[in-house]
This record gives sequence, C-alpha cells and structure tokens, in this order.
Amino acid sequence: MKPQASTTRDCYATALRKASRRLTALYDDVLAPAGLRSTQYAILGELVDGEPITINELARTLVLDRSGLGHSLRPLQRDGLIRLDKDATDRRSVNVTLTEEGQRRFEQARALWRSAQDRVATALGTPVAEQLRDQLNEIAEDDRLTSQS
Repeated sequence: MKPQASTTRDCYATALRKASRRLTALYDDVLAPAGLRSTQYAILGELVDGEPITINELARTLVLDRSGLGHSLRPLQRDGLIRLDKDATDRRSVNVTLTEEGQRRFEQARALWRSAQDRVATALGTPVAEQLRDQLNEIAEDDRLTSQS
C-alpha cells in the first residue's frame, strides 16, 4: 500500500535527508573497521593527492560550513591522520595535509568504501545509482540553490 501524500513526503529536502541518513548509516557501518566515519573518509579523500588545502577551500569543496568542518577535523588531527599548519604566505589561513598514517588509513578504508558503493549499485542498479550520484553532485554545485540566492 502506497503511503498517502503529505507535506513532508512531497518535500525534496526531507526526502534527501532521509535517504542521506540511510546511506550515511550504511557507509559508517562499513567503514567502522577502519576507524572512520563516512564524513572523515570524504575529508581524507579530498586530501589524498598530498597537496595541502586550506580549511576554507576544503569546506567549500565538501559543501560544509567552516565550524562543522572544524568539528570533523579535530578527531582526524588527534589520531594523527591530518596535520593543520598555518599557511606560509597567509598566516590567517590554515592548511590541512594528509599524514602518512592518514594515507595508510585511507587506503585501508578504500576497499571497505568500495563494498558500500557496490551495495548501493546492486540495490539501485548501477545506471540508476550513477545517475543519482551525478544529479546529487549537480545539486551540490548549483549556486542557485544556496540560501544567498
């Protein structure tokens, strides 16, 4: 039996948040043996090329506010997976760099992450999963959908 339409069921943001919670729980469970949560894995993934990136750039890339990102960076720094350093040319900026231990942990988690990706692709079908991912990336990058628009 199909649920009756409601304001929350018709809401794009609510549907997206519900799906996000479901997928986040899956990825968090799958990544747990590596000692990472999905948000932490995403951060390490942005740093894996070895180049330092400022906190502000990283926040923009991940579509996070700076304070939320700071909250996620603290345990990564505490565990020695990232390093935070003042920028040599702009002392107001802080660079985030992946450490050797961070690289090792990311590589350990990559196979786990791949298994979560495979589960999603199997559940939805690969073409649908890829189309969904691509559409979500477009939404994340669409400046017309910011609160400042």
